[in-house]
Amino acid sequence: MGALAEFFKGLRVTGKVMVDTVVGDGLVTTQYPNEFRQKPQRFHGRHVLNRYPDGMEKCIGCELCAGACPARCIYVRGLDNPPGQPVSPGERFGFVYEINMLRCIFCALCVEACPTEAITMTSLFEMSTANRDDAIYTKNELLMRPDGSVPHMFPDDPLAQHSELETADGWLRATAPSGVAAYEGVKSWQGTPGSANWDPEPTQDEIDR
Repeated sequence: MGALAEFFKGLRVTGKVMVDTVVGDGLVTTQYPNEFRQKPQRFHGRHVLNRYPDGMEKCIGCELCAGACPARCIYVRGLDNPPGQPVSPGERFGFVYEINMLRCIFCALCVEACPTEAITMTSLFEMSTANRDDAIYTKNELLMRPDGSVPHMFPDDPLAQHSELETADGWLRATAPSGVAAYEGVKSWQGTPGSANWDPEPTQDEIDR
């Protein structure tokens, strides 16, 4: 008898949710894949290699991101800048840059390790592929264009969320240098071309107001 009572109790809960969804305003689902949920500010998605506002690449090929990666999914090889046409402001630039997304755990330690803010993470997380080679992202897919847009691995996909590749990295917006409270709400990061907003997150007082 107890098991039967629990069965009808479960049906009552299910029926209530169905009624609230159809009749009321309690819809908790989205019409995926035509609708996508809003990602949190500090969401860890697909990586992007950034440029300076003048178009130069931020990556200097130092390989610190590869050294910090616990999954060993990043491969970087630097090369000396051409004297006449430098690619980056430093002596070297990232000539080869690859990320194996099958091994990446999206911990963002590469973002923390980068001294030039060259690698950050976007809101894009849907990267399913039937070909393992397509999961190896090279500089062609990672490096943003001079106008600030970021190449999509599958540009012809009608459901591709290109806008999620152009969102500012939430970790950068939320982090103050060395965690010093005096830097709260102060923009401490070099921006990039395009529409991405790297202004700091509002302070707790502003949120409370």
